[in-house]
Amino acid sequence: MRVIVDHVKCAGTGMCESFAPEVFEVQPDGSLVLLTDELPEGISKAVRAAAESCPVEAISLEEIGHTS
Repeated sequence: MRVIVDHVKCAGTGMCESFAPEVFEVQPDGSLVLLTDELPEGISKAVRAAAESCPVEAISLEEIGHTS
């Protein structure tokens, strides 16, 4: 899974950081830093919750296909 943040939409509320601080970090100026954009499967539930909780829908998730 890949995390995509629309920094233009992001309001810096910190909801995402409260769900997945390993992935999202809101700076003192309100800007969002994405600590990683490709996630291990173990954290996907928290990241989905973070994306769903975003009040301005600035976070989207993209499934990464596995090739053989």
